[in-house]
Amino acid sequence: MSPSLNLVFAGTPRFAVPTLDKLLEAQFPVSLVVTQPDRPRGRGMELAASPVKQRALELGLPITQPETIKENQQFRAQLAAIRPDAVVVVGYGRMIPPWMIDLPPFGNLNLHASLLPKYRGAAPIQWALSRGESVTGVTTMRIDAGLDSGDILLQKAVAILPQETAESLAPRLAAIGAELMIETLDGLMAGTIRSRPQDPGQATLAPTLRKEDGRIDFARSAGEILNRLRGFQPWPGAFTCFRGKNLHIWEAKAIEQPIPPGALWSEDESLRVGCGADTALELLVVQPEGRRRMSARDFLHGHRVRNGELLG
Repeated sequence: MSPSLNLVFAGTPRFAVPTLDKLLEAQFPVSLVVTQPDRPRGRGMELAASPVKQRALELGLPITQPETIKENQQFRAQLAAIRPDAVVVVGYGRMIPPWMIDLPPFGNLNLHASLLPKYRGAAPIQWALSRGESVTGVTTMRIDAGLDSGDILLQKAVAILPQETAESLAPRLAAIGAELMIETLDGLMAGTIRSRPQDPGQATLAPTLRKEDGRIDFARSAGEILNRLRGFQPWPGAFTCFRGKNLHIWEAKAIEQPIPPGALWSEDESLRVGCGADTALELLVVQPEGRRRMSARDFLHGHRVRNGELLG
């Protein structure tokens, strides 16, 4: 089928870039890219463009970066003049207002990185991993006035690999989701997709991550802590306190060993820390405050860790 939909694309993070690429590869005309304003980043706090803006510039696409959209009459007139058939939304970072929802005949079509209604919210990949899910997926849906509560169009389940982190899972889901969005647009044009409402009784939330979410509670089992470590990379990570300074744990493995929660234990050149339910973490890669990442063995020798010293 030859694509004929006139599209506006709204997105901001790296996760959204594969969908934008795939739209152009499938020859869908993208009349406008909407992305967040440039934000200060890095130690110098210099203004930096979003990954979507960077890619749109490379592709020569028209870009707009409204600071707000709800009451923005200039932006509203700009979209009305384009008369898009659909607005494709991937991680844009703003709630879509009613006027924008009602504007295109095919609606505002969102790619979400979960099997809705599970993990509605800003951090579905991170929370799915941190809660020990073995399967997640991607969903295309029509945006409504709620939080990720619109009717489902298509879904694709994806197995989570045993050692996968948010950093490795996100690009996999982004690529799979980009293909699903093309399938969704083709199906809408062909009239073969039947949307279905979400069951609100099955909904779970995936709220925006806070720094404190990364603080390790050693009363949890080693498996629970390891899931959070995998889910919260690269930020806020998994951290604790050692001798009054922050200590990040980047890689570890869960083992069965009864060590008091939070207590360090050195055994055969390995470094372990006790967790709840008679489990422990064998630390593999750590990062002391103000230092580079290092093996747990180097940390053990460099700090002369004593058995029974506490983290936290």
